[in-house]
Parts: sequence; structure tokens; C-alpha cells
Amino acid sequence: MAFHFGISILSSIPGRVEPADASEMVTQLLFGEHYSILEKRKKWLRIKVAKDGYECWIDKKQHHEIGEKFFQRLEKQKFIPSSLELVSLVRSVSSSEYIPIVAGSSLPFLKENIFQIDREKFEFDGVAQLKAERKNKELLEQNARLFLNAPYLWGGRQPFGIDCSGFTQVCYKMIGINIPRDSYQQASLGHSLSFIEEAEPGDLAFFDNEEGRIIHVGMLLHENQIIHASGKVRIDRIDHQGIYNNDIRDYSHRLRIIKRIID
Repeated sequence: MAFHFGISILSSIPGRVEPADASEMVTQLLFGEHYSILEKRKKWLRIKVAKDGYECWIDKKQHHEIGEKFFQRLEKQKFIPSSLELVSLVRSVSSSEYIPIVAGSSLPFLKENIFQIDREKFEFDGVAQLKAERKNKELLEQNARLFLNAPYLWGGRQPFGIDCSGFTQVCYKMIGINIPRDSYQQASLGHSLSFIEEAEPGDLAFFDNEEGRIIHVGMLLHENQIIHASGKVRIDRIDHQGIYNNDIRDYSHRLRIIKRIID
């Protein structure tokens, strides 16, 4: 039987623009994130990530097939993300092999530290986001601070390399909320705030270039601070003009809009 669906059982899988190792990486799939297959090549698969609709190419050697029934079950579940720890371990019950996973990974149907991918069972040694704590703004900020000093990496979504929209997407995922992959897509969510003084921790601030295109996003903290990925995940000051970077003693990003995702 030919399968048309897959799931990541690696800590992260690079998603590329073209079917080639040298092609630009535009995203990463974390452990437990599932996808549908749009096109097949000899060594590559063009996929559509289920939770955010992102399309990219992955190496066929990193693909793990799942059946349509399991894919549909994944589509209906309230996903359970790993949280509060940058790195955790899962162990395959059948092989006893360990897989390191990063913050924001998905743990399908986790119950009492056991979850299952098709017929394979895994044990999870870490902290998962409880359903009762979903949409918790305090946890959102706590999770965001875990990533401080993570290096900037275009297309990255994990603590060893992450970009600005990957950072905000994963932080929100860790409290059970799906948001799109790219900053301009995230800017379409929630409702706008008229003044920065109205902002609360967890609100997202978006920044544009001279052409008016959204090119950057960060998460607001207390006391006019913002945490964002720029060179590394860092905390800077923000005002009505934008982000003020003390290292360069100038504004690094020009503020366009502030959005509230969680009321």
C-alpha cells in the first residue's frame, strides 16, 4: 500500500525550497509534527505541514510513513507539546533507543508519559503542556525566556538555531496555540492595538521594511521590553518607533503594528 502521509520522528527535519541538500532551508519539522505528501522525487518529498500549511521539500531518508487513518486521528486531536525544558528524551519501547527532542515537539495522544505513533510506542521523559494550562500567558513568557541566547538561524525552529517567526510560532505552540509560520502571516491574527501602552506580555509586535513589507516579529514583555530573534534571541527596549538596540545605540527595527493573540 502506498502511503501519502508522514510524521517526524527526529528532533528536527530541515524543510527546503528545492529538492537539494544545498537548497535554502525555510523551516524545520519538530518531532511529532505530521504532514501530507504533495509530490515525490527519487530522493525528495514535497510536503505540506498539517498544522500550519507550510510547503517545503524534505529528504526521503528522514521521512516516516503513517497511514491515512492515523493521520486523520492526528488532525482531530488537541496536540500535546513538550514544554518548560529545551531538550527532553523519548525512548522507543520496541528498540530501547533514545531520541532527543526539543521544546515545542508534539507528543501524540500522550497519557501517563506514554504515546504511540501508529503501532510504535514511546516513553517520554520530560514536561508536557497540560490541557488545563493552555493559553497561559505566564507560561508563554516563561517558555520564551528559555530560548534566550539561542543563535539566529534562517528557517530554524529550535533552541540551537531559530528565526524570528519560528521563535514566536514555537512559543505559542508550547502553550497549545497554533499560529502560522511566517511573520507576515502571523500579523493577520488577533486584533490590533492602537498604542504600545495598551500592550501586555505575550502580545506580538511586527516590523516592516521601507517597502512596507512585514519582515520581523517579536513578543512583548513587561516594561516596554521585547524578546525576539535577531542575531540571537535577545531582550531589547521597544517604543512607538521600534526596537532600540543598545549594542548599536540605534533602532534596529521599525514598528508597524501590535497584535493581541490571546484575550
